[in-house]
Amino acid sequence: MGARYREHGLLRALRSRNYRLFVAGQGVSLVGTWMQQVAMSWLVYRLTGSALLLGVVGFTSQIPTFLIAPFAGVLADRWDRRHLLIINQTLAMLQAAFLATAVLTGFIQIWLIVLLSLLLGIITAFEIPIRQSFVVDLVEHREDLGNAIALNSSMVNGARLIGPSVAGVLVATAGEGVCFIVNGISYLAVIMALAAMRIEPRPPRLQQRRILHELREGFGYAFGFGPIRSILLLIAFVSLMGMPYVVLVPVFAKQILHGGAHTFGFLMTAAGSGALVGTLYLASRRNVVGLGRIIVLSVILFAAGIALFAISSYLPISLAALAITGFGSITLVASCNTILQTILEEDKRGRVMSFFTMSFMGMAPFGSLGAGALADVIGVRYTLLIGAGFCLAGAVMFARNLPKIREKIRPIYVRMGIIREVGFGVDTLDGPPQAQEE
Repeated sequence: MGARYREHGLLRALRSRNYRLFVAGQGVSLVGTWMQQVAMSWLVYRLTGSALLLGVVGFTSQIPTFLIAPFAGVLADRWDRRHLLIINQTLAMLQAAFLATAVLTGFIQIWLIVLLSLLLGIITAFEIPIRQSFVVDLVEHREDLGNAIALNSSMVNGARLIGPSVAGVLVATAGEGVCFIVNGISYLAVIMALAAMRIEPRPPRLQQRRILHELREGFGYAFGFGPIRSILLLIAFVSLMGMPYVVLVPVFAKQILHGGAHTFGFLMTAAGSGALVGTLYLASRRNVVGLGRIIVLSVILFAAGIALFAISSYLPISLAALAITGFGSITLVASCNTILQTILEEDKRGRVMSFFTMSFMGMAPFGSLGAGALADVIGVRYTLLIGAGFCLAGAVMFARNLPKIREKIRPIYVRMGIIREVGFGVDTLDGPPQAQEE
């Protein structure tokens, strides 16, 4: 069956049976996840009409990632990742079922939404670093890893394209509770896919020290190596200042664009469509060469999209702006993820990916809370424009540091055979024509 997928094709990671199962299960589940996210935001805004409370709910759903993800990374390095994910996805299914019951029975109140968001945040905080580390176990051909990461992002954003549109229709016609029911059922797909996988057990670690000691070891490794440190800091900065635009989209849909749940769904779908294009572009690349430059350009596009969305009062322009924003954000995250996964030492992969999760999702709640509070004071437009300006500053700082990053990653990629030694030096992430795909 793997012969269908060409060695250099867009879908080459699907040569691996376990990865095909992963894509099938996650693809279904993620549609439900996006439906719940859109329905939850609309439910909060319908009940309260408050941008601040949108920020509070965003904060409670994401702050556990900042606190818990590092411990999840230690577990991912110690225990069977597949079993951990099965337990995790079962708990997420139960959370969605309880939320649906509360909404359909009319018992739902804002305090309960905050509590259930916090519970889902705890579940997600464990799930993401484990899943990010687990992808490596699913790919039989190491050269397909970058393609697998890009396809995983494509899957997330394909769901992001479908989920919000379906959620917008269901919320307008049947209410938010139906979206939560669909999400709960969708978890069965990923649980069955995980159960069907055949994975060789990893060799037991010879030595297991206390969790805090292993955390310190992972932290020292990640932040002691310049390229990893620079990538983590850039992701954290952009997540803090730029990613909170998501929690303010319902305000733009209702107050600026004078729409309803349909408009909100269309806006989120536009962001998803841009992100899907970005991940398909990354999946079509043959290797990691050139990703340093793409990271810088993606942050610039992300900031430009947010700024355009902030000043627009015309739906087609707003949709185009969010498509640009989605393209920039996912290209940034997937490119950084790919570089990290290819340079990490295997025994520290779970811990470093937990720091990546902290940077990407753990900083977002602080940004969501701050954006919600600031929007109540100066308005949503100026809040997003300030965030876009800071993201541009982050791109400039990373670009200035890029030559040093290339210099330190170069020996690793030469050793792995990703780039070649040449007469005048070594090919680089963004270096001489011999190394370039473009």
